[in-house]
Amino acid sequence: MLLYQSSSIHESAGETKIGLLLSNLGTPDAPTKKAVKPYLRQFLSDTRVIEPPPPRWVWKIILNAVILNLRPRKSAKAYQTVWNTHGEGSPLLSIAKLQKTEIASLLEKKAPGQFEVALGMCYGNPSMNSALAELESKGCKKIIVLPLYPQYAASSTGSVFDAVAKEFLTWRNVPDLRFISSYNEEEKYIDALANSVKEYQKTHGKPDFLLMSYHGIPKRYFDKGDNYPCQCCKTTFRLAQKLDLKPSEYQMTFQSRLGVAEWMKEYTDKTLKSLPSKGIKNVQVICPGFSADCLETIEEISEENKDYFMESGGQKFGYIPALNDRPDHIEFLTQLVLDNTSGWNK
Repeated sequence: MLLYQSSSIHESAGETKIGLLLSNLGTPDAPTKKAVKPYLRQFLSDTRVIEPPPPRWVWKIILNAVILNLRPRKSAKAYQTVWNTHGEGSPLLSIAKLQKTEIASLLEKKAPGQFEVALGMCYGNPSMNSALAELESKGCKKIIVLPLYPQYAASSTGSVFDAVAKEFLTWRNVPDLRFISSYNEEEKYIDALANSVKEYQKTHGKPDFLLMSYHGIPKRYFDKGDNYPCQCCKTTFRLAQKLDLKPSEYQMTFQSRLGVAEWMKEYTDKTLKSLPSKGIKNVQVICPGFSADCLETIEEISEENKDYFMESGGQKFGYIPALNDRPDHIEFLTQLVLDNTSGWNK
């Protein structure tokens, strides 16, 4: 009886809130070789990201003896070109902090006193375990996880789930959990993408062609059942519908290849190099799979791939920014959270 009374007192202490964990890929702490190396080690050691054939120890030797001795310097130089472009430090982290602040503010307006919001990255800081510990310390016994990846991929969204599940192994009391695995066809997400295109074109004019570029995955991941490319196709089709584009006016491509294996096609860089020879000299690129601008959109698309296009005979290139902290994007994400916590606030 005494034990029961003690437990009851413990349970009733404090007001239970819903914890919202926002998550994205992550970033090194600084644009230096020293900071990039541990970030890349953590990223490339994730077997969701790199699925090495057995024996896996061979990949560990390649990673530590070759890749981590060569790639950090190159990656650091790339990060230096984008650092402080969207605030202080990494653009991805700067924008993610804005998203967190604005979603928390809107949740407070729509559901006063019901939510606590934390930001955790799969790799680097703020870490996933620090974000979940923050929610635990605030008494959140119900947690909803929102990976900021519109399209599900095992190598991105799946890694978020793994990181959350791993952290819960250390918790005495595991919370109720809801996990949003994708939102690639949600109407308000498509609306926000379409609005961003229309607003950009109102200032910069309409192009000959709109390229929709997504982060790539190795083809063998798709062959094993990863439906990420299918979700990218659905987003592309819905956005093209919303913009009233003809099939000849747009294309879906994949970027950010790593290694020599075949990845999902068509490739963004090769496509941009080929367009001028087909008479397409004015192109705009949007990256619907990125909820925030980062190295892969700023440096890879708006700098490196722009150069490929212009050097191949292109005349005008435009990059349409990610949704970032646009009001319609924040409104959509906030409502997505509320819809997925239905019944929890009773």
